[in-house]
Amino acid sequence: MKYSMILSVLLLPFSVVAQNVTWFSSTDNAFWQKQKNIKLASKPEEIPLLSVGKDSSGHKLKHWGTTFNELDWDAFLALSRDEQDKLMYNLFSPDGDLKFTRGRVSMNCNDYGREWYSCDEVQGDLELKYFNIDRDKTSIIPLIRAAQKYNPNLTFWASPWSPPSWMKINNDYPVVSSRFNNADPQIDYLLFGNVEEIDEDEMKFLGERDGKFPRRLATQDYFIQDPRYLQAYANYFSKFVDAYREQGVPIDMVIYQNEAYSYTPYPGCAWTAEGTIRFNRDYLGPTLKKRNPDVKLYLGTFNTNRQDHVEKILSDTKLRDEISGLAFQWEGREILPEIRSQYPEFSYICSESECGNGNMDWAAGEHTFFLIGDNIGKGCDEWYNWNFLLPKKGRSRWGWEQNALVELDPDIRTIRYTPEYYAVKHFSNLIEQGAEIVGFVPRSETPTPVVIARNPDGKYVAVVGNFSDSASPVTMEINTKYLNVTLPPHSFNTFAIN
Repeated sequence: MKYSMILSVLLLPFSVVAQNVTWFSSTDNAFWQKQKNIKLASKPEEIPLLSVGKDSSGHKLKHWGTTFNELDWDAFLALSRDEQDKLMYNLFSPDGDLKFTRGRVSMNCNDYGREWYSCDEVQGDLELKYFNIDRDKTSIIPLIRAAQKYNPNLTFWASPWSPPSWMKINNDYPVVSSRFNNADPQIDYLLFGNVEEIDEDEMKFLGERDGKFPRRLATQDYFIQDPRYLQAYANYFSKFVDAYREQGVPIDMVIYQNEAYSYTPYPGCAWTAEGTIRFNRDYLGPTLKKRNPDVKLYLGTFNTNRQDHVEKILSDTKLRDEISGLAFQWEGREILPEIRSQYPEFSYICSESECGNGNMDWAAGEHTFFLIGDNIGKGCDEWYNWNFLLPKKGRSRWGWEQNALVELDPDIRTIRYTPEYYAVKHFSNLIEQGAEIVGFVPRSETPTPVVIARNPDGKYVAVVGNFSDSASPVTMEINTKYLNVTLPPHSFNTFAIN
């Protein structure tokens, strides 16, 4: 009895400490503010939004990541060395703000490159004798090395926006003509068989895009469906992986195409379901297994909510044997839960955040906060930001103004950490690699969406937004105790339950 009493006394301080909750909150222009410590309560003050406990289970979070682009590099060069170091520490250091552990790179140019280029623009070079990554050695790879300084364990994956132009039926980098390129408008009909339904701005984020995206699917592949070209392109992927590894950049996963459903005036390539199956099943998958067996093949990036189309691709059993996971972005998020329920054997990633319209304001931050929660809550085990550093308005070479986590003022060469930066921080700073996502309530059900993760050490992190104009009382049940809080209007909130 005496021993039990002593043990109870000894354990009492630890049980009290275990109830402490550290709260960080952000509102517009007041970011990552530590609030007064609170404690879990024995009774709820509201009907709990959700309940989680030791028996709650879910998928594990593998990576938070971002993309390395040429225009990010150009903005990076405008900073002093001290500012560059501070930025990369904040983004990539295990002790920094965002703790990114993985990066995405574009094979060939993307829409945030300075201009069009590929790794082999020698017409008809099916043997790839002229393949090189010389352009990347002057921009993308130095930017990666600046990040590796603070996290040498970074890993990477790659996807193209467009193949070399000579591998495409229109012999050019875009899909459609535009005032921002020199493509021949006479052959725009290749996309649908006519030009009446073509809209060069269809893929731009100009508010919520309702309905089916794209409005109509391409009727033919823009990649030449000649076996010689298909095999050469598969070899091209392998050479890219090898060339990057020689530079100390480990690529361990590839995806055959970024947004095969955005019919772009910037680098892009339309693929049909048949072409997607053919190339991945018969060429890219087998080539990787032979030449780069440690590189995984994921399918995507699916930026379409046409579920029947995605199901048609995945219905091919031989193709499924070649892939390890699926990547969704933009409208693909809408069909993610159903596809994941049909194919639970695969890993799922959010391959790109939505890029906004150049405002880099609180509204953009709220949208990104919502999207992060929605994607990881619906089953993605990796999440990737798009641009992490751009000048004001973030205008691309092809006329699209987009957002970034950090905004450069090019006139005075200073940077501002945007609300989107803090939206990411509210998730990635405290939800660790290997955390299990054990609770999720989407914004479609409440103006205060919730994600709850259990870190590898068993401690819980709750991330909650308030998208309403008024303060909102919220209760969550965690291990039979209750987190009762009142969230400020329009706020991001992270609770570390110690």
